Amino acid sequence: MLIDSNIVIYSVQPDHFALRLFLNTLPRTVSVVSYIEALGYQRLSDDARIQLTEFFEGARILPLTDAVAEQAINLRQQRRMGLGDSIIAATAITHNLTLVTHNTEDFRWIAGLELLDPLTNNP
Repeated sequence: MLIDSNIVIYSVQPDHFALRLFLNTLPRTVSVVSYIEALGYQRLSDDARIQLTEFFEGARILPLTDAVAEQAINLRQQRRMGLGDSIIAATAITHNLTLVTHNTEDFRWIAGLELLDPLTNNP
């Protein structure tokens, strides 16, 4: 499973204990975009930044490869979508991973991309 930026950020918020428990059952795999988005999030407290740094220290961070870039281009040619979302979706597709995200509406249209929202579904 590929963990989206929003899920990583939610996981360090105090009211998302169940999400943290769920994430602890998964291999920590993220796109390099999620790494940048989460640690670059401007409203992080010092404590949250420390928690995110620890999260990413144990994570597998998938790079932006030529194959991911080509898939992202293909997605953006089909429909208007942000660069970050296109790279995250392309990373999941290229590596045949389920995308764990709370923003399912942003990705639902993509054929072959399996989605899981642990905040609204009981995984």
